[in-house]
Amino acid sequence: MEQDFDSIFKLIQELAHFQGTPERVVNTVNQMKEEKDFFHCFVAETDEKEIVGMALYFFAYYTWVGKSIYLDDLYVKESYRGHKIGSRLLQKIFEVAREENCKRVRWLVSEWNQAAIEFYEGIGAEIHKEEWVCDMEGAKIHSLILH
Repeated sequence: MEQDFDSIFKLIQELAHFQGTPERVVNTVNQMKEEKDFFHCFVAETDEKEIVGMALYFFAYYTWVGKSIYLDDLYVKESYRGHKIGSRLLQKIFEVAREENCKRVRWLVSEWNQAAIEFYEGIGAEIHKEEWVCDMEGAKIHSLILH
């Protein structure tokens, strides 16, 4: 998989542009190599071996249900959408979840991405609109001291 990191990183950057937040990508290919034990990734390739889609995930533990998979990114290049590539990548995630006896697969979807919302609802995903994502990143993590 490490040989695919350059292509995977380009997809991550493309996804960030799609989301309208390219400045938020602070990861690098070198960092991915250093931290490769913390994530897994499936890729979709053309017959010419061009990587055109990815599903990047890691194992998590949720106190309410137990062992789970967190799907951090599911992305297919725009020119390859509509060919079931995303569905096949998502199917691979669910296969791993079954094999690993996971109790949940969790991911986020942007509220403006109506096509993705409709797809996820169509396959039976529950979309919880009452929860908000909280992030603490970088220097804030190191400087925060709660009193």
